Amino acid sequence: MKIAITGATGNMGQEAVAQLLKNQKIELLRLLVLPDDKRGKALLKKHKKDKNRLQIVWGNIADSQAVQKLIDGCEYVVNMAAVIPPLSDKKPEKAIECNQIGVQNLISTIKKVNPSIKLIHISTVALYGNRNSRHPWARIGDPLLVSPFDIYSASKLRGEFAVLENELENWVVLRQTAMLHKRMLSDNIHDGLMFHTCFNAPLEWVTAHDSGVLIANIIKKDSESPVQNFWKRCFNIGGGLKNQLTGYDTLNDGFKLIGGSTKDFFKPYFNAIRNFHGVWFADYDELDKLFGYISQDTTDYWREIGRTHKYYAMAKIMPKGLISKLVIQRLFKDDNSPAYWFAHNDEPRLVAYFGGRYEYLKLKNIEWKDFPLLNEGKDENGKNIDFAALKDPKNAILIDYGYDITKPDDKITQADLKNVAAKHAGKFLGSFDGDMYKKQLWQTQDGEEFSASAFTVLRAGHWYSSIYKENTWDFDRLAKNDQIFAQVWLDSHKADECNLYRFDEKFNAIREENR
Repeated sequence: MKIAITGATGNMGQEAVAQLLKNQKIELLRLLVLPDDKRGKALLKKHKKDKNRLQIVWGNIADSQAVQKLIDGCEYVVNMAAVIPPLSDKKPEKAIECNQIGVQNLISTIKKVNPSIKLIHISTVALYGNRNSRHPWARIGDPLLVSPFDIYSASKLRGEFAVLENELENWVVLRQTAMLHKRMLSDNIHDGLMFHTCFNAPLEWVTAHDSGVLIANIIKKDSESPVQNFWKRCFNIGGGLKNQLTGYDTLNDGFKLIGGSTKDFFKPYFNAIRNFHGVWFADYDELDKLFGYISQDTTDYWREIGRTHKYYAMAKIMPKGLISKLVIQRLFKDDNSPAYWFAHNDEPRLVAYFGGRYEYLKLKNIEWKDFPLLNEGKDENGKNIDFAALKDPKNAILIDYGYDITKPDDKITQADLKNVAAKHAGKFLGSFDGDMYKKQLWQTQDGEEFSASAFTVLRAGHWYSSIYKENTWDFDRLAKNDQIFAQVWLDSHKADECNLYRFDEKFNAIREENR
């Protein structure tokens, strides 16, 4: 058995390679690695005892010749290639090349070489956009409201749509949740990205190790006997109930390594209050039931980080204010931080992430005792909330999609498709014969027609808007009529907001009134 892998040098990719090599039935792992990625040779060195089972194809996922060489003779292709934040923020054109164009190229090349190759595509939780205490739980089928100015999410959205609308025989989309990996701390002390994490954001974590186990288990189980009700579907890669935290809790767990807490090193105004991405998965266990991959939780992760990085403990003797100034506040000068946006009059981002300059200034005058935290029993508006009850999936307030999402595919009717379209303030223009994967014609509230299968719209949550073709986020306006969008978007945006967010051709952030 031969397996092709993209993104093998990434955090998930390295773990997947290590786990796949345990399967002796795999005679070859062929890895696509960028020519300037030094981690490719390091990966070969790490697995030198299996050097005869590892082969590197040096090239770019957007290069058809390189991809053809990669997949030739392979039974499975695992696409983990992605340009993620903060690199996607610094080099947005690279994110589009990899996450969107590269995926489209991969699909077309598989179709050309061998349409029966099984494609495992790793998507992202970022597609669900910003969530808070009103709808912290999501499941496959929820609306995909990628956050303004997040080119990573936008390009991954388009890439996933391409996979869902392909004509391959076997494919699956797996939306990866937030991932804990060995370099997470070091990777986040060089960029202002850490300030994008909302303190009250619902975050579900999975370790890179468990993600790698998932990939290995999928291929092992399916190669022995094709897994039923798996292919041509979409799943969330969950981490389990123990790994469902908030942004504040996550930072707090990290700071415990150096003897402090989030409140010791951060102030409320350091971080955004909206425009992030993170949810708790109501269907967190669906993949685990099939492949049994969840074995670690956040406690295991931080214990291992403390054991292998003992120098963090040395920071316990340093004044916490000094650490905050030297390690954290120095990142205020980074152009990816809110403090930089404020100092340099980046009004579009201040509006997107805070609601405006005035809202940011108000936060600067708030102390922790006056800042509402979910884990302390206060919602975003300062109202009392039962946090334990909020975290119980039995109490999850789920989205009304316009049809019964629990219906099996063979019970879906044309009326369901019409109802979903109407709830989006659009129309269903096709004729449904029960085929969930047949391309159908739909119309948006703006009268624009688009093609997508019933599966893509009903089961995967896609609904066409300008973000599918250009870097324009128009959800303020759309949510005024779109009842599905409104359920989530208006949780963190005012009903009278009318902002059109977009990038110009040089990826400068623009905000315009759009009424």
